[in-house]
Amino acid sequence: MTYSSDTLRVKAYLFLPRGCSLPDITTYESSYPRSVSSAFPDFTSILKSLHLQPLASDYPAANIPNIAHPQEQWPALIYCRGGLGSYGGVNTVWLEQFVQQGYIVFAPSYRGNEGGEGRDEYGGKDAEDVHAAYRLIQRLPFVDPKRISLMGFSRGAINAVHTATAYNEGPDKVHKLVLWSGVSDVERTYHERTDLRRTLKRVLGGSPRAAPEAYLARSPLSKADKLSCPVLIMHGTSDTQVNYSHGTRMYHWLKRRGANVTFHAYGGQDHHFHEKIHESAVNNMFDWLAAR
Repeated sequence: MTYSSDTLRVKAYLFLPRGCSLPDITTYESSYPRSVSSAFPDFTSILKSLHLQPLASDYPAANIPNIAHPQEQWPALIYCRGGLGSYGGVNTVWLEQFVQQGYIVFAPSYRGNEGGEGRDEYGGKDAEDVHAAYRLIQRLPFVDPKRISLMGFSRGAINAVHTATAYNEGPDKVHKLVLWSGVSDVERTYHERTDLRRTLKRVLGGSPRAAPEAYLARSPLSKADKLSCPVLIMHGTSDTQVNYSHGTRMYHWLKRRGANVTFHAYGGQDHHFHEKIHESAVNNMFDWLAAR
């Protein structure tokens, strides 16, 4: 699908759980009572603004059953992908696993990717793409606005933390935040990943010595003191792409500040976990998200 971020049109994936599907605009306007339409006056305009391209679905077509009953709303998870550009794009296999847990899943591709306008800045202006996604999800009448959580995988931790710190109080507050194999310190990534140095210099405007502000602004550790929602950190102890220390440093930083933070260490696991361990980790994550 295509949605607006700043003045750009960017791409994303929207996965809906069984029993939840977007209605045709004409069907929505003609089928639902005036009282329901008045309760969600901007839903029609939202549908019209989105350019939706259906992908394969295992679910039969059906109108959203809970628009007529606004108290019946779905939790949502915004998945922030890792990588940069065409490397490490949205993992749709993961999204299919997540949606089976009964969550609406929204996954921005970030600007400049998959035909979207603009340029991916590795947690720079592209962070607004996740902010815009969060605001969009809040406006959908079948989403529970009090149960919108964020998950950042690898570099996606940067954009997830950006959004969680931007929406950290009041009724718009992020419900929970998951950092899975997440980057916590971009300067450390520069030193650890010699294969990424040229790319980071190009995207961020130089090395950490030449452009320290760019590296600091993108580092979740620099924003950790602004996080107010519960945080789950998941990291493999043998991660060869984002060192395990990224997870432990973020955990201890938050713990010292009295944050509500939980750490799940996965012994011997690399950046991507083995299949059975991955399945267990997904279940653990959603158990944590569902807990009160």
